[in-house]
Amino acid sequence: MDLRQMEVVVAVAEEGGFSAAARRLHVVQSAVSTTVRALERELGASLFHRSTHRVSVTPAGQAFLPAARATLQAAEQARAAVDLAKGELRGEITIGVMQGLYTGLAEALAAFRHQHPQVTVRLRQASADDLLRALRDGTTDVAVVALARPQQRGLAVSVLKEEEMVLIAAPSRAVEPERPVTLAEVAGLPLVEFPVGWAIRHSVDRAFRTALVDRAATFEVNDILSATDLVRQDLGVCIMPESLAARFPDLTARRFAQNAPTWKVMVVHPRGQVSPAVTALQPSLSALGETSALSG
Repeated sequence: MDLRQMEVVVAVAEEGGFSAAARRLHVVQSAVSTTVRALERELGASLFHRSTHRVSVTPAGQAFLPAARATLQAAEQARAAVDLAKGELRGEITIGVMQGLYTGLAEALAAFRHQHPQVTVRLRQASADDLLRALRDGTTDVAVVALARPQQRGLAVSVLKEEEMVLIAAPSRAVEPERPVTLAEVAGLPLVEFPVGWAIRHSVDRAFRTALVDRAATFEVNDILSATDLVRQDLGVCIMPESLAARFPDLTARRFAQNAPTWKVMVVHPRGQVSPAVTALQPSLSALGETSALSG
């Protein structure tokens, strides 16, 4: 068993097929199939169920994948450590990020790339739950997320910033825009909400529960731009983090008088030894919280 065989198996599992894995690895499909069959013979177990239209991972494959990813990651860390000792930083880093957290992150990545041009950076956008799973299974190295619970099994979490949320509305709806609004008032307005499972929605739900106020959504969307478009047409109002609302200066933002929803933006990575690339990236990510440049 060698690293190349592990890399091929991981690629087939992640891409969902032999052809897609071959494209990712820049080899012909027959080479991928041959490599997988050889490893299956060596292990004495099938790693994949094969059908005409679909490839799925067997229980043996599910058991094999975490160890294979860990081995590949350890090999990459070993190579990176040698490069670092030579004054170079190479390799790859996959950064997970939630929708709405890109502002400021691009500047941090630009600074990182300027310092370490030979590191390949990949961005993966997903929900917080999906990113936590990706961190645990080794397909993502570090993530910028908003979490309801800072304590996460097997993961190291550091808070970048905590901020209040505001109510955004079309200017035509904004009567007395300087006056703080209450959650009871908001409950009587048409609401544009984000789906259950979103960090914003979790914080908003918690704030309304704390205030003992019931409300109902008029619209539910899974895209921030769609939400602001509905608000812009005065079809509803929306609650979102203040720094995110600042990206839409044509809309009016109002603070809450009390019980304002809040959220925390955090950097998360697996506990224990991390790659030199993740270590080198940390100062750039930390600077986001210090300058409050990161959009919530």
